[in-house]
Amino acid sequence: MAVGGGGGNRNVKNIPFNPSGKREWSHGLCDCFADFGTCCFAYLCPCMVYSQVKHRLEYLNTHGRPDPNHGGSGFDGDCFLHGCLTFCLGAGWILQIGNRSSVRNRYNIDGGACGDCCSACFCTPCELTQESRELELEERSLGA
Repeated sequence: MAVGGGGGNRNVKNIPFNPSGKREWSHGLCDCFADFGTCCFAYLCPCMVYSQVKHRLEYLNTHGRPDPNHGGSGFDGDCFLHGCLTFCLGAGWILQIGNRSSVRNRYNIDGGACGDCCSACFCTPCELTQESRELELEERSLGA
């Protein structure tokens, strides 16, 4: 099944689609250590990785090509909001649910709100790394 819209190959690993037109993630949630740098960064500064992933996804959706700034520094309003929620209330992961859903929708990845919520709440670094790696596959297919 082809995934339409602008951008690059949204199923670089040619993962099979199920009968409902959905597929699995290209990398498992526990495969986060394969991108150790992003995983460590997401553990230490989840707010910055959240912001970078969000901006990379928005750029791909808007322009159909990779963000030349690779999400920027990650130190912006989205980072600040996530940081405040994380360090004041322990709830920055709530913002990640929307990002995860958007990534799943872009790539026709199977899942739902409950899984997104659990991944964001209990596995923040792995969840952010998984999303970043999914975006990276499409960005590479576009020559980034």
